Amino acid sequence: MTEPKTSMIETALYVVATPIGNLGDMVPRAVEVLQKVDVIAAEDTRHSARLMSHFSIDTPLVAYHDHTDERQVSQLLERLSSGQSIALISDAGTPLVSDPGYRLVRAAREAGIRVVPIPGACAMVAALSASGLPSDRFSFEGFLPAKSGQRMNRLQLLVTDERTLIFYEAPHRIEACLRDMGEVFGEDREAVIAREITKAFETIKGGSLAVLSDFVASDPNQRKGEIVLMVRGKPRLSEQSMDAEAQRVMSILLKDLSVKQASQLGAEITGLKKKALYQWALEQKDDS
Repeated sequence: MTEPKTSMIETALYVVATPIGNLGDMVPRAVEVLQKVDVIAAEDTRHSARLMSHFSIDTPLVAYHDHTDERQVSQLLERLSSGQSIALISDAGTPLVSDPGYRLVRAAREAGIRVVPIPGACAMVAALSASGLPSDRFSFEGFLPAKSGQRMNRLQLLVTDERTLIFYEAPHRIEACLRDMGEVFGEDREAVIAREITKAFETIKGGSLAVLSDFVASDPNQRKGEIVLMVRGKPRLSEQSMDAEAQRVMSILLKDLSVKQASQLGAEITGLKKKALYQWALEQKDDS
């Protein structure tokens, strides 16, 4: 075991985000931490070696990935307990976001070892920020099952979810995934595909699931690289039943009346059900 660099950085487990494509997205604090820690636990040491070389980081690398056993976790904890500092990185982006790391972070916290996040790039956050889909509430679902039957079963559990749904998908499965989503969610459900974010051939394309399915099928390039797929949540009852005129009427009534009074009067004016108008009015209050 190498001598710890305890004089250079505080003993802790540092969870360090790395670029998802463009090396210019590496934050200075991440470079400094990776240079100063005693060891870097990497998902793939060969892959990460290229990043280390680019930023002139000569800190030793050890493997930590999905198949790491408890013995390796114990060895890393021993290092931390002896006063060494460790940085945890994944192949790209923020560790623990659909990447290994949960067990080590949990074990470190249970052992009373400080865990320090070093924020930076994250593919799903970057994709959501540029998607134009609602971002006030969302659910990250990671990778769906590879087999169609299991994938559709998982999607069925999400069909009524009103939050924006975010998935990672492998390029060789994206066509089948879009077809299954169209069958479960309906082909007219709005979605956005974000491919190769921050890289030379970055593509962000929105439309219905049917439109995206045709888009991917017609262009082989869209079946390459890293993919984030986002699906708009199920429309609220009010979004399905309230036309523009009814919304205008209710907006006027709500300026001077309670939700109950506005819903009752709005039902008489528009002919819509009082319950639907009442629910719409409550949602406007929640969103304001």
